[in-house]
Amino acid sequence: MNKLLLITYRVVVPKPLRTIIVRKFLHKKILKYFAALPENEINDEQREVLTYLKYNPLSVFPYPFQHEYDPEKVEVHEDKTNGMHYVLFDTKRLYFKKYWTVKRIRRGFSNLMMEQDIGSPHRYQSGTFNINKYDVVADIGAAEGNFSLSVIEKVKKLYIFEYNRDWVEALNATFAPWKDKVEIINKRVADFDDDKHIRFDTFLKDHDKVTFMKIDVDGAEQTVLNSCHTILNDKEPMKIALCTYHHNNDEQVFTSLLKRHGFTVTPSAGYMIQYYDKQIAAPYLRRGIIRAER
Repeated sequence: MNKLLLITYRVVVPKPLRTIIVRKFLHKKILKYFAALPENEINDEQREVLTYLKYNPLSVFPYPFQHEYDPEKVEVHEDKTNGMHYVLFDTKRLYFKKYWTVKRIRRGFSNLMMEQDIGSPHRYQSGTFNINKYDVVADIGAAEGNFSLSVIEKVKKLYIFEYNRDWVEALNATFAPWKDKVEIINKRVADFDDDKHIRFDTFLKDHDKVTFMKIDVDGAEQTVLNSCHTILNDKEPMKIALCTYHHNNDEQVFTSLLKRHGFTVTPSAGYMIQYYDKQIAAPYLRRGIIRAER
């Protein structure tokens, strides 16, 4: 498609309809790709996804568990003291951006719960890979803060990194009851320092030693890792839950990097389909998380 046609297509065809078209095209492409492979080159987890796709539309989580989450069943409450809305999450208040509508909050919270379903490839903790009362946790790319809120009563200390000011406002409301052990840092973790960015190495100079990192930064995971020389190069016990679904080769690149630094690396079970990544390429199915432990 030449540039003029592409511009015309984007003007004439609404974005929601373009998304539907992309999903249908990719759906067929994935099934065709795997149909051309020898049977012995397809693993059981891939077969599970393919079976689902034969009878269901393409989705980020190609598994039946996603159908258990109905946004309409999410109860949204209003806090009249600050004009913000929240959802009760394990009896604790999880606040959302002030300008979000109730409908958007319902959809957003439903997606959060779906991501951390016991069967989700995006689940940060699993089995023995979890957090205990001695852990100092860095939640890098917190957004709503659901992960931090799920572990707040277990941890010794919690550092929350979030650049978006609207989310920071919501995070301050969510974690107000735990000010004694929560610090919210309104900067991006990057491989340089300035007023809006901070290297994780720089941060660690004046803070407690971190023992658990969750890194989910919309495709900037490599940049975060580039700022973590102190943690990568020491030999201390450490756990890292690292997203690998944003780019085609993230799982392989990050696994290799962490193994070189003495970590045992295990991918989450199952796959995600990042259909809104324009660079998505065969085999199309990506691991959601790798869990690294040293």
